[in-house]
Parts: sequence; C-alpha cells; structure tokens
Amino acid sequence: MIPLSLAEVARAVGGSTHDIPDDTLLVTGPVIIDSREVVPGALFVAFAGERVDGHDFAGQAVRDGATAVLASRPVGVPAIVVDDVQSALGALARHVIERLGATVVALTGSAGKTSTKDLMAQLLERIAPTVYTPGSLNNEIGLPLTALKADEHTRHLVLEMGARGIGHIAYLTGLTPPRIGVVLNVGSAHIGEFGGREQIAQAKGEMVESLPDEHAGGVAVLNADDPLVLAMADRTKARVLLFGESEQAAVRATDVRLNDRGQAVFALRTPTGCADVTLRLYGEHHVSNALAAAAVASELGMPAGEIATALSEAGPLSHWRMEVTERPDGVTVVNDAYNANPESMRAALRALAAMGRSAQAAGGRTWAVLGKMAELGGEALAEHDAVGRLAVRLNVSKLVAVGGTEAAWLQMGAYNEGSWGEESVHVSDAEAAIDLLRAEVRPGDVVLVKASRSVGLEAVALALTEGGPGGTAAREGAAR
Repeated sequence: MIPLSLAEVARAVGGSTHDIPDDTLLVTGPVIIDSREVVPGALFVAFAGERVDGHDFAGQAVRDGATAVLASRPVGVPAIVVDDVQSALGALARHVIERLGATVVALTGSAGKTSTKDLMAQLLERIAPTVYTPGSLNNEIGLPLTALKADEHTRHLVLEMGARGIGHIAYLTGLTPPRIGVVLNVGSAHIGEFGGREQIAQAKGEMVESLPDEHAGGVAVLNADDPLVLAMADRTKARVLLFGESEQAAVRATDVRLNDRGQAVFALRTPTGCADVTLRLYGEHHVSNALAAAAVASELGMPAGEIATALSEAGPLSHWRMEVTERPDGVTVVNDAYNANPESMRAALRALAAMGRSAQAAGGRTWAVLGKMAELGGEALAEHDAVGRLAVRLNVSKLVAVGGTEAAWLQMGAYNEGSWGEESVHVSDAEAAIDLLRAEVRPGDVVLVKASRSVGLEAVALALTEGGPGGTAAREGAAR
C-alpha cells in the first residue's frame, strides 16, 4: 500500500482517532485482518465475527508492529474508530485507488472468474506492474484488501467480483470503480439464490452500468457467445469490445480443438493480428477465459503475437481448478474440487474425455469422481441427472458419485443412460471414495475429482496425489 498518515486514513474513512499521540505516523505496511500476519507498519482491521472478535487481538497487533488499528470501538492502543469497519475498509480502498490512478479492470461471471483473472494478470504483468485478486477473494472484504495492496508502482489492478444477489456488483464497483469491465457468462451458479438466469444477468450487468462513458475511456468487454451477456451492451455508456468464437467478436478464436492432453489449441484473432495459441490449462472452456484476457490485453496495447505467447506460457495460479498431477506410477489426477456448477461440470467431463483418449488407447481408464453441485434450487435433481448421463455419453469408464441425494441422482442418471454394470457407483462420503479408488485405480488411469466446495472432495484428490506411490508427486501448474 502507499504510505498514508493516520490523519489521512481517519479522514478517508470518516473515523475518529483514539490513543494516537501523533497522527502524522505513517501506515507503511499492508492492511491486515488476521493479527498473526501483522508486520511493522501495518494497519490491523478488527472485525467482530461470530466466534472471534478481532478487537481482542488489537493490543498484540500493535505490539507486533502495527501502526494502528481500524476498529469499531476504542481498544486501548492507537486506533481509528468508525461506526462500521467493513464500510470503512471499502472507503479506504476507494481513497487509495483514486490517489493512484491505476487502470482498474474488474471482471465477473457465473463461471471462470478466477481462471480468467489469473490469465489476465499474467498477460498484463508483461506490460506493467499489476496487482490482482489472490484466489477467489472477491467479496466485500477480499476486494478492498486486494486493492489496498496497490502502491505507487502499480499500473493495473485486476479485480474479480462475485455476487449472490442484486446490488452486490454495484456495491463492489463503488469501492473500486473500474475503467474496464468484463462479463464472462451467465450460467447456473447460485441460481437457487438468485431465482433465475434473468436475475443473474441483471446482477452481473451492474458491472457494465458502473463504467465511465466511452469519452472517459470506459470499455465493456462482453462475451459475444452468451446472449444474456451480449444484451448487456444496451446497459452501458462505455465502448463495447466483444470476445468469443462468434464472427461479430473483435477478439476471436477459430479452429478450436483439444489435444490429447485435454489442452485447448486455437487461432487467436485480434484487431492487431493473428497468432496460434496452445493453452497449458486443461479444458475447452478455458478458450473463452483466454479470449476475455486477450481482449483486455489488446485494449491495453499488447500485440496479438505477444498475447498468444503469454497465453501459451500462462499457468494456473489458484488451487484445485483443473490442477493436474501425474503420479510416478502413471496415474493422472485432475483436482477440480474448488467448486462446481452444471456448466463447469460439463466442461470438466469433456476435458476428462479428451485427456482419456490416449490413456484408454493404452489400456487406461477415465474416472469421474463427482459430488453435489450446490445452490441450484429447483433445478438441482434434474441437473445432477443430466451430468450423470453426460458422463456415459462421453464414454467415461468409471463414475463415482459421492454424497447424499444429489449424488444418488448423478448415479441414477448414468444408470438410466446405460451404465448398468460396474461403470457407476454411489458411495456415502469422501472417505469411502478414497478407499474405493486406492483399491481400484491402476497405472495409466485418469481421475477427475469435482464438486461444490462445501462437499470437500479435495480430500479425495489430495489423498490420491500425496498418498500415491513415490510420495508427493510433482505438480503441473500452481505451487502449493
């Protein structure tokens, strides 16, 4: 973060100073919400949670070097006291962004936000210093914390924005107003909370409504392949830049295919030229993510050839999203257990099928270890049934459905599609799945593990990788 005096912080957040002998003292370190991460010069933000109250750790934070505490009550050490800590954190983020003048790029969508953000950050870092959202910290707390990592050297700020209802994106864009706004897609994620795809589109479209007009440099980057996203062009005063495989897109992919490793290969076409791309990421769904990143990079001056090179060299930065491990004994584990919705589940299964072509030709098998897709409302059972059927149509060798009612419908869908033998099985929990896989997986097999985060199926993937022959296997992609 840029150095700020305590007096400036207090003005920015509308707070009052308490137990501060000198308000010219500077906050020079990061803004921290976990007292265990305090370093000298930090600002410790004390949230009062249901189980832990950060105010109880204020004294220790200052003893460990924090310049002061942002709190909702006096805490006996230097503090800036506000009525609402969360709102104050957001106000501080906006103050810093306005002072810096960096280009803020914000993106949202039902699926692919984190993977796209990671790709985009790796492209923009080649142009100028870039700060971006770590992992999926895309809410009312994670977003300002990310923005506050920017300093005087930062030129690009890439921010992922999530939403669980109408008004959430509008709130987040108010904290860190973007000049470039990206909408990836409108899908089924959280449809049970929103109430329908139209409501999801309404919420995601708040992104483009927040942008400055074309004359002020506003750019709305929209997916031309998604009708609900394309329609958002009528909701913005910004200039519209389309990406996708559609012929109307300015940044396009043609000749798309998956190689035998399940990685997308395509020709990238931009206003500045064409170049070939082979992604290191797994699955055809990453083509759309790559095009969104390419569109932003092109808008910020990166030539097509450099974009293609950067995309071909970019890897995953966040855990458990099509994270591929090749064990020493030849078993391949695909850990995509961070989250799941019908669109991402179908994409992962297609990637598994592509990865499994060469494996099956050599006598190996493909395994889909799948669990519940959460927050689908009234569509839940039908969507799980459809995924089970798709696994059979894609010739997945073995389906292991893990969990309760939704998993039972996964297995039932596979059974009704023609998986009548031992090709599909329903087990009660992750531990049962681990026992089954350890007993039956053999060299040459490819195992996909995927479910919503609440299911905890990452335990299955980690058991197969870290407990596999030869100990912890070398990973392709994100460092642990």
